[in-house]
Amino acid sequence: MPLTRRHWLQSATAGIVAAPVMGGADTRKAPIKIGQIGVGHAHATKLSVYRASNDYEVVGIVEPDDQLWAQAQSRPAFAGLQRLQRDDLLSLPGLQAVLIETRVRDLLANAKVCVDAGLHVHIDKPAGESLADLQAILDTATRKQLLVQMGYMYRYNPGIVLLREFLKNGWLGELFELHTVMSKVVGKADRTALAEYPGGSMFELGCHIIDLVVAILGAPERVHAFPRHSSSENDSLLDNMLAVFEYPKATATIRSSVVEIDGGARRHLTLCGTGGTFHLQPLDQPVAKITLAKPSGPYKAGTTEVALPKYVRYVDDARDMAEVIRGEKSTDFPPAHDLAVQRSVLQACGLKTEQ
Repeated sequence: MPLTRRHWLQSATAGIVAAPVMGGADTRKAPIKIGQIGVGHAHATKLSVYRASNDYEVVGIVEPDDQLWAQAQSRPAFAGLQRLQRDDLLSLPGLQAVLIETRVRDLLANAKVCVDAGLHVHIDKPAGESLADLQAILDTATRKQLLVQMGYMYRYNPGIVLLREFLKNGWLGELFELHTVMSKVVGKADRTALAEYPGGSMFELGCHIIDLVVAILGAPERVHAFPRHSSSENDSLLDNMLAVFEYPKATATIRSSVVEIDGGARRHLTLCGTGGTFHLQPLDQPVAKITLAKPSGPYKAGTTEVALPKYVRYVDDARDMAEVIRGEKSTDFPPAHDLAVQRSVLQACGLKTEQ
């Protein structure tokens, strides 16, 4: 079992608290001072989760682009926050962590500055276009005992947490087949923005489910990319993409498009093993359909549908980040996992990995 998958199964199951690795636990749980750099990312409004959490004190936000800053003023997530220069934010007394929510092209450059300054970071996805730059950031963070948390939004999805329990206990048997789909429809303005990156819809959307695939099966031995431009739009966007990951005893398919009508409803993950099949759909508010060859734990043989709690993105990620920073647990997703994910993302897009 690859190191990253073993760590995921051992540490990321609900209720498990690993040994502290970063600093001492603060029993008073003073709020963690955190800032944000950028509002240009599609998920930048996640800052509202941190503002609502007792774990954090949001001290300010950096956005050098006046147009983006003006647009942000109408969003509740940013209302009333102090606008700062980056150097001013990083020099604030007691600052511990920074959310990196810039446009994708600027994510790694800003993350590097923060890690170099001795700060924990949350980097939104995908992790830039340079695997070497990501490796350097992860190496520096490891040396300084800092957390780098990636913004993949399904890591603490209740369906994925349940799946970890099945995998940890071996209830699905020998895994041999994994299917995932992550699609939606975007308008012309978004297509233009996405076309800036040669990875297309797989780079922007598919990365979320590649994070899950690598966690479940490990880094693939080989990746086959099938990028397509399928719409009638006269642009360069690869809007319909498929990747096949090869493993010694399994294959995984990852599909991602931005032309599927009501694609959100069909976002799913289906994992097949010799002992059963685990199906989640839709990923954003999942229901688990589980079919087992024999009774396993509390689950009967045959098919069972499991209703799951309402899923609110990033709440559990923010809580997990606070626990790691306070030294209450180790990270569920170590640098080796994040590097393997980014290498797999680039390969699934048909891009070079530099390594």
